[in-house]
Amino acid sequence: MHYASTGEGDAVLLLHQTPRSWDEYRDVLPILGRTRRAVAMDTVGFGDSTPLPPEENTIENWATAALALLDALEVERAHLVGHHTGAVIAAELASAAPERVRSVVLSSAPHDTPEERAAWLNGEVEVDEVEPSADGSHVLELWRIRAGFYPEGNLDLLRRFVIDALKAGRLASDGHKIVARYDVPGAASRIRCPILLIGATADPYAYPALPRWRATLPDASVAVIEGGMVPLPDQLPGEFAAAVERFLDEL
Repeated sequence: MHYASTGEGDAVLLLHQTPRSWDEYRDVLPILGRTRRAVAMDTVGFGDSTPLPPEENTIENWATAALALLDALEVERAHLVGHHTGAVIAAELASAAPERVRSVVLSSAPHDTPEERAAWLNGEVEVDEVEPSADGSHVLELWRIRAGFYPEGNLDLLRRFVIDALKAGRLASDGHKIVARYDVPGAASRIRCPILLIGATADPYAYPALPRWRATLPDASVAVIEGGMVPLPDQLPGEFAAAVERFLDEL
């Protein structure tokens, strides 16, 4: 398991989206690390964490691996912060091991209907689905697929995405299907610790789900970040970290 860590105090575990890595939180980490022990991990199979056998890639197993990292770091209880897929892993970890979790931040978490989940699993919806080619044109295809969901002209964010996507290999696309197989709202409804929902107004996949989350978790705190897009934590790290800090400070 690969991770980056800074700071001391209450532990905050940062969980990234598919197909990113800890690098998604590269600029959030030092902000949270000023007052807390911030840990950004690579989910198994992403970044520099060793992958599981393909048949063992499930949200449940990814959460178990995150828990094993907390064990290795001798963290008894942690605050969880997850973005997109990371939010799904956080929901599973908090519902399966509530004694290990102090609070949960669900950023741009998916809240798909059964029909929407079926569309993912039937191949009607595909994200980051490219076939490797000998001439390397799949790298350009990855860039083009994601460009519309990133701030115009921010080539560094796209470069970082492409690097992570290439390192993830098949998991770059399969990770989205693994999320679709998991009942995210069901897991989240079993969470008994404080919850913060973060919505990014320019995220066309996740922001429309925020009203569903408000209905599922009526007692959760809510933070809306204007102009936030799919890469919210590395697009607007200051605003993202501030929303997390306000929530944790008020606990």
